[in-house]
Amino acid sequence: MMLIRYLRQIGRYFLMWKEIFRSPVKWSVMRGLILKEIDSLIIESLGIVAFISFFVGGVVAIQTALNLTNPLIPKYLIGFATRQSVILEFAPTFISIIMAGKMGSFITSSIGTMRVTEQIDALEVMGVNSLNYLVFPKLIALLLYPFVIGIAMFLGILGGWIAGVYGGFSASNEFIGGLQMEFIPFHIAYAFIKTFVFALVLATIPSFHGYYMKGGALEVGKAATVSFVWTSVTIILLNYILTQMLLSS
Repeated sequence: MMLIRYLRQIGRYFLMWKEIFRSPVKWSVMRGLILKEIDSLIIESLGIVAFISFFVGGVVAIQTALNLTNPLIPKYLIGFATRQSVILEFAPTFISIIMAGKMGSFITSSIGTMRVTEQIDALEVMGVNSLNYLVFPKLIALLLYPFVIGIAMFLGILGGWIAGVYGGFSASNEFIGGLQMEFIPFHIAYAFIKTFVFALVLATIPSFHGYYMKGGALEVGKAATVSFVWTSVTIILLNYILTQMLLSS
């Protein structure tokens, strides 16, 4: 029975995608909704992303330096390890999981509250495609999400450089040499491809759990929790699949 319930939910999720693009709301209304979502989901996330990225980059550099106990191992590996960790995994994947908590909970609770207070029903009565009205602006706003991850990459590496150089673990030229060593440009493309896919997940799975929830105010909180769990699980699974597809070939 549980398997059938999960399959039904997955089917409903993909049917939701079809409904999002049906009968779009007129552009004069949609433009304002998109700008509002950009402010709520992108601009308001920059502070926490910058803070976490800077200090985690510093921690990666320090931990790498402390594990290079053999004097024969060159110090430029601190910069190399920081770059690889931040670009390949930390910025695109772990920031997205953190955003599943911040953005996802906000999206689920806001749409869930509209469901509980019958605002979604009112939109439907007025002939508005409520899924297009509520979810499409979030999808468009989160197309800017790769820019957030680009900032996370820069600040993570900057934090690593400051921690490595001013912590006395590495000279500046050694750290920068490590950043430049054996650089593969496709790794940047790989990170942004993942980020784009994760952005679609961050916009739609929390919206799905908010839109189709049933019950009252208590269930809004439960829906936000379930939304965070499933968004995180989906991001981790997609991370594995995309890494296998893009890097192992």
